[in-house]
Amino acid sequence: MIVPFTHVLILAGLLFALGLACLLAWRSNLIMMLIGIEVMLNAAILAFVGGAAFWGNVDGQIFSLFIIAMTSAEVSLALALVVYLHRRSRSVDSDRFNTLGE
Repeated sequence: MIVPFTHVLILAGLLFALGLACLLAWRSNLIMMLIGIEVMLNAAILAFVGGAAFWGNVDGQIFSLFIIAMTSAEVSLALALVVYLHRRSRSVDSDRFNTLGE
């Protein structure tokens, strides 16, 4: 492996922290929340692939493919929900959507 495993984990940790900061900073904007979640999942994928390369097996790479499939389904459903809510109330502000539970 050309890049040391600690550097891969540090980069994955930084990406996860940036995604978490995005999620917490823009809690009112649904699209930015989705972007933050995607960045955090990509950090997990990076850690899995780095671990698979470090230990010489393909389990982390296979698991990362499952994460990619799950995120594509999550994004399509979440963006459909955002489009529906924007058409309904002309806003993507998550604080305005208190009628979902009623």
